[in-house]
Amino acid sequence: MTRIGLISLSDGRPYVAGDTDAHVRAAQAAVEAVLRDAGHDVVAVAAPVTDSDAAVREARALAAAGVDAAILHYCVWAFPHFSAIVASELDAPLLLLSNIDPAYPGMVGMLAAGGALDQVGRRHERAYGDPADPAVRDRILRFVRAAGAAGALRGATFGRIGGRSMGMNTAVANTDQWRRQFGVDVEEIDQWEIVRRADLVDADRVRAGREWLERHARAVHYDGQRLTPELLERQIRAYHAMRELIDEWRLDFTGIKAQPELTAHFATMDVTEAFLNDPYDWEGPKAPHVCATEADMDGALTMQLLKGLTGTPVLFADVRHYDAEHDVWDLCNSGQHATWYAARSDDPAENLRHVQLFPADFYFPAGGASVHHVAAATNATFARLTRLDGRYRMQVARGELVTLDEATSTRLQQASSPTWPHAWARLDAPVEEVLGRFGANHVHAVPGDVEAELATICRLLDVDFDRLGGARADG
Repeated sequence: MTRIGLISLSDGRPYVAGDTDAHVRAAQAAVEAVLRDAGHDVVAVAAPVTDSDAAVREARALAAAGVDAAILHYCVWAFPHFSAIVASELDAPLLLLSNIDPAYPGMVGMLAAGGALDQVGRRHERAYGDPADPAVRDRILRFVRAAGAAGALRGATFGRIGGRSMGMNTAVANTDQWRRQFGVDVEEIDQWEIVRRADLVDADRVRAGREWLERHARAVHYDGQRLTPELLERQIRAYHAMRELIDEWRLDFTGIKAQPELTAHFATMDVTEAFLNDPYDWEGPKAPHVCATEADMDGALTMQLLKGLTGTPVLFADVRHYDAEHDVWDLCNSGQHATWYAARSDDPAENLRHVQLFPADFYFPAGGASVHHVAAATNATFARLTRLDGRYRMQVARGELVTLDEATSTRLQQASSPTWPHAWARLDAPVEEVLGRFGANHVHAVPGDVEAELATICRLLDVDFDRLGGARADG
């Protein structure tokens, strides 16, 4: 649910404003109904703004109400400077929404207001038409979803557990740029906090988590060396240590370096990362918490935006391999995939019956479980924030996660890392384009089509929108 401010702008001449007052109020009520029917919290300004004092007063009231975004509504001619005043007093994403009616020229008011905002560099979106029209309603609600996801970054804190992993420059971002552009703070926390806190977790709580995994997973492949009950419990302890850090430091999303210190001398973070991203753990339902492996900052930021749009866990993976014979990408990265992707069920038992815990392979000498499964089929949006000469771009592709026959799936897994999770993806972008200019080794995905919302987010956050596979209208 997003909190939306709704304010109607009107004519500054008292005799005109009085004559159109009932019309403006009725039109605003129709917009408000669309927003409320979609489940959003609406803070509506009761009376149309007809003078500068009201513009200041009502904009400040919306700001004080903590709106995530605001809709400036035009269904009659409105003095443009009222909109400029509102915009200057309200630091929230703006949608200018007008009617299309020759008798009541709200469209003229919107264009005049939009031009005024353009002149001073105030970013905004625009929509027009009857809110009862499904296409218009969808555009309004796309803005609301995008604004909610973008606005939720402001004031958020990212917990960076450890530093740069294995020299990956693309996993490290400029904290000043994050603060300036996205409003996100970065809290630096040493990985020792995971190790230290892990020993303090109650033994009964840890044992209950291990038994839950043994009961619900398809198999736990203990080998007496790389995966033992003690090592699995160590990973569960690390999970609870992270939950403590998240609560104590008020971390909205996180990333864990892991490699090489933890994976060589403590345990892999596969179980920790998978279940932080899941909408449940062994203690019951919970909200997904974005946690990126290798402390990938831009990856985590991408995931936080995608989660804000869908509310679901977000896939994290290496772009591991492209198999030309079957036209599939193998998206695979140790244990990072949330187990939810195994079946995308609200019932964890349904997902976990597809999940196997394998001993960590030679990359991770400290041992622990790798959380293996294959992502269930769905249409999907793939995205990643990358930087080109210091400027952010959102690289986006549409496509699908597909199911391969068992023999092919097994063969392709064996060719890469068979104990890790895999997602077989087909993209609508040519392989030459992906490998020719995709700006990271990590990619992220969510079910469904949120391309239009991502394009809106980019405009709101001053990020370049870069669609792999060619341009598509965002509606």
